[in-house]
Amino acid sequence: MARLMLALFRLQPRPFYMIFMLEIWERFGYYTVQGILTLYFIRFLGFSEDNAYYTFGAFSALVYGMVAVGGYLGDNVLGTKRTIVLGLIVLALGYLSLALTDKAHVFLALGLICVGNGLFKANPSSLLSKCYDEQDPRLHGAFTLYYMAINLGSIFALFIGPALSSRYGYPYAYLVSFIGILLALMNYLFQRQYIASINTPADMRLISFRQWGGIVIGIILVMNAAGYLLQHVLLAKKLVGFIALLVVAVYLFLMRRENKATRLKMLLAFILMFEAVIFFTLYQQMPTSLNLFAVNNVTAQLFGMGIDPQSFQVLNPIWIITLSPVLAVLYANLNQRQFSFPIPYKFALGMICCGLSFLVLFFSRFFHDEGGMVSSWWLVGSYFFQSSGELLVSALGVAMVAELVPSKMSGFVMGMWFLTSSIAGFLGASVASFTAAPIAAPGGIESLMLYTRVFAYIGLVTLSIAVLIWALSPWLSRLMGQGLNSNAIP
Repeated sequence: MARLMLALFRLQPRPFYMIFMLEIWERFGYYTVQGILTLYFIRFLGFSEDNAYYTFGAFSALVYGMVAVGGYLGDNVLGTKRTIVLGLIVLALGYLSLALTDKAHVFLALGLICVGNGLFKANPSSLLSKCYDEQDPRLHGAFTLYYMAINLGSIFALFIGPALSSRYGYPYAYLVSFIGILLALMNYLFQRQYIASINTPADMRLISFRQWGGIVIGIILVMNAAGYLLQHVLLAKKLVGFIALLVVAVYLFLMRRENKATRLKMLLAFILMFEAVIFFTLYQQMPTSLNLFAVNNVTAQLFGMGIDPQSFQVLNPIWIITLSPVLAVLYANLNQRQFSFPIPYKFALGMICCGLSFLVLFFSRFFHDEGGMVSSWWLVGSYFFQSSGELLVSALGVAMVAELVPSKMSGFVMGMWFLTSSIAGFLGASVASFTAAPIAAPGGIESLMLYTRVFAYIGLVTLSIAVLIWALSPWLSRLMGQGLNSNAIP
């Protein structure tokens, strides 16, 4: 399989390698920050676990809530390439600010990171898709490898960030994030000639000095608004809820204007997005409740090596990279045998895996030492199921939603897809808050019992939802219609 992935890598056009490295360095910077942010709120800002979870949820909601704006700017105003560079510059300033800031200005730095990520996030994948002609057989392989780039960047980040923050302090970890973005910018600078011919009408448009001034003012205003919302989480939650209701209302209005067959496909897309909210709510537990569980109750060793307990989050990208080629080969074999495995069943199976990932941790309460510490193998098993679920739900979801809706509203629906992550930011914080200990430094058997009890409830509720989805899958599969491929490979 390694040889197959290497062969796939060599088949790609020259622009692919530049975008691949661009994504690695940008994700390295982002995950260095995300992996340590919850404990940063607790240890540096003095937040309670409960407040830390909700603030992290607000940060995640704003990070993903601004992606649609960055996609719009890339498609219609600045062009994809200029928006990528602008996003990287804003991210670099955000990470540098976070490394140098004091407690009074932390949220402005985080607001700048939200803006930078919103500008950048949607545009590299958009640029990558433009590097291939229609029906190019290399396209699906390119996006599989691109997904790997995200996980490669996060692997290094989740080892380096926690180690630096614990040994030298948080500013050094954030400074490494800044260096990662500088490397991304250098990669773009030295290889930009390979994408010089890939342009949209927006890329060819001249941007006046006045327009650039307006964009800079907009970035400053949005940065301040985001910083304010991060300090007023309840207001941020209400705002995201209002936007979600408004977007859903618009979606339903647009759906009513279509013919019956299109309406049914759009209904299925809406159901898939609802399932995505549930998945991302569970995914949100990795940097929050699962992270604190690892810090307080898991022996800090991975495969016999001592590590910072925050680095257990690296198990997710490790499993993703390990399982992706396995799943690709499995799908290919099923296709060769003409075995139908429709998308709704894959989603249901993914939710079953997510439920099992939390139920596994419940049983760790029966195998602790006198200090309430358990083996890291419980987390290895849990992340195996969580990552399997991610490949079945998240990796498939965005492609299927795009395929189900009419092309004239694909941009709007992609914005809806990223909105699911914003909603899940707050829902995930609410779920994580049930594990918040009543004292500042829990640890011991009491916290183990608290964590594992909540994980059991999460697992049972998720499995119940998965069973419901499985029961509805025959009907959902029929909704997909004749024009969709039931054996789509992520």
